[in-house]
Order: sequence, then C-alpha cells, then structure tokens
Amino acid sequence: MVLSTVTGYDFFEVSSAMQKAIRRNDVPVAGYFALELWTSGYRDYVWKRLFTISAEDCHGIITKEIEALWQGHELANMNSSEPKGRIFVSKAVLLLCSAGKCRDADHLQNFIYDRGLIDVEKWIDDVRRHPIAIPDYTFDVHTRRGKKRGRTKEEFFREEFEALQPRIPGLFDNLVPERQPTLFDD
Repeated sequence: MVLSTVTGYDFFEVSSAMQKAIRRNDVPVAGYFALELWTSGYRDYVWKRLFTISAEDCHGIITKEIEALWQGHELANMNSSEPKGRIFVSKAVLLLCSAGKCRDADHLQNFIYDRGLIDVEKWIDDVRRHPIAIPDYTFDVHTRRGKKRGRTKEEFFREEFEALQPRIPGLFDNLVPERQPTLFDD
C-alpha cells in the first residue's frame, strides 16, 4: 500500500522533500509540503517530523520553540471538530528554515555510534504529474527512487551537509566524507 496526499503525492517523498527543503532554507517548498501533509490528515506526523528536524538538523535549542508552536496548535484544536491551527505549522517551518543548521546529533548517532548502518527500502517507480515538482535533492538513499538511482549514505551525508543553509560549524564536520574528484573536474 502506498500512502499518498490529497493531491496525489507519495507521502514519503513529500515528507523527505519537506525536511530537505528546511535544511536548505527553501521556505516555499518546505512550507508547501508541510501544509500538504497537514491538509492530507497527517497532522500528528507533521509535528513529529518537525520535532525530528529540530533535533537532527538545527543548531541550538529550537526544539523548545517547536514545542510551544505544537502546544498552540493543540490548543487551537481543543474542542474543535474541524482541523485548525495550520498557522502554527507555517511558523514552525519558517523558524526551522531560518535556524542555523548543524547535523551534529545525527552525525553523533550515525558516525560515532553505528557507522555503516544502511536502511533498506523497497524500490518502486512513482510517475505522476503534480502542481509542484518534488525537488531532485529529495531522492537520496532514504527514498525508493533514490535507492533505485544507486544513491548512497556517503552521498547523503556529504550533500546534505553541503546544503545546510545557514550552516553553523559542528563538532563532527570533519567526519563528513569529501567529494572525490572525477575525470570531468577541472
């Protein structure tokens, strides 16, 4: 079974696009996909993912800010039969996009604790038209399409590290594998 959103996107690709857009401070893409998930009835999942992003990709104690926005969202929905409070999701996306980026927490667990661990996902193609294209950077080792393209964890760590905007220097930056020169480089 493939989970999808109200406009027909693959749920997992939308989730991945949202997080990677936040890493890159790509506010329009991040906001669109966060609200796509929210509108599709995945409200609890959106908040879970935003909390994860605050810990995995952002510098400082931004998680407290996300928690306060989540509490506002929950308050707005108290005693309401219709979903309310997407403004809190929008504000969380804006804060996470503009926050300094640092992947120390993720690098700590992956490079220090379980180096070499590779997730395995099922490979399938998903060919559809959507009102906004899912960015190519979405398709890394964590997505079916990325795995089909042969994307690796090493590429993921390097490309996502290089894409952090704005980036704050981290304790484990030196552990990120450098890009190897190719015959086509000058």
